[in-house]
Amino acid sequence: MDTNGNILQLNNIEVMYHEVILVLKGVSLQVPRAGIVALLGANGAGKSTTLKAISGLLKHENGRVTDGSIEFMGERIDRRSAEEISRQGIIQVIEGRRVFEHLTVEENIKVGAHLNTGAKMRSGVDKVYAYFPRLKQIRERTAGFCSGGEQQMLVMGRALMTNPKLMLLDEPSMGLAPLLIKEIFEIITRLNREEQLPILLVEQNVKLALAVAGYGYVLESGRVVMDGTADSLRDNPDIKEFYLGLTDLGTRKSFREVKHYKRRKRWLT
Repeated sequence: MDTNGNILQLNNIEVMYHEVILVLKGVSLQVPRAGIVALLGANGAGKSTTLKAISGLLKHENGRVTDGSIEFMGERIDRRSAEEISRQGIIQVIEGRRVFEHLTVEENIKVGAHLNTGAKMRSGVDKVYAYFPRLKQIRERTAGFCSGGEQQMLVMGRALMTNPKLMLLDEPSMGLAPLLIKEIFEIITRLNREEQLPILLVEQNVKLALAVAGYGYVLESGRVVMDGTADSLRDNPDIKEFYLGLTDLGTRKSFREVKHYKRRKRWLT
């Protein structure tokens, strides 16, 4: 473990796609052991690219870390393959809920630990069902016929089967009904608390992310423009204005007003 108590550290990383498109421009962040850290920002800010840089998935998209370094448990990993990184215990739950549609729910879960057999496999499946009781109820259902929320639970359960040391979650609430979102975020909190599982969470729903995370970073155009404790970010006027949609008076601003202010802010900087 890193002596400063962080399981993951990004040191001023730059990421380039196709050798010409600079997407991340000096991103530094830390994930403490057993902590939840939120990565916030608008579409196109570089959040998913940051996760892929950590998990090694950039290479599949003709991208690479061109400067800086990524350290996991004190070891540099940014030059390793996705397979090596996942074997070290970093598991990314990719946006889009990619299940094996023709397999049942339980078969999908077992894919997460295909090298385990017998009692070890069964105890892993039982642990997944303890956190995701809904999956136990539908374990014989073909995964392609599951709802979006059930598929989100399934990919998280499958990731849990690998006994991860760090989980990267990309937009777990996307496209889900409010009740399911609440259920999934309660499970995220339990996983962190009961399994001591560190989580780096990319989430468009800023209010939700800051409710479960202890610390957050705000990305804009490939740079970290703000970071702090969840409480300090929640109280920050810029966060209230642009991500929570509230003015100082606590009233929701119209999209047109926010857009105008954003334009003015951009011209002045």
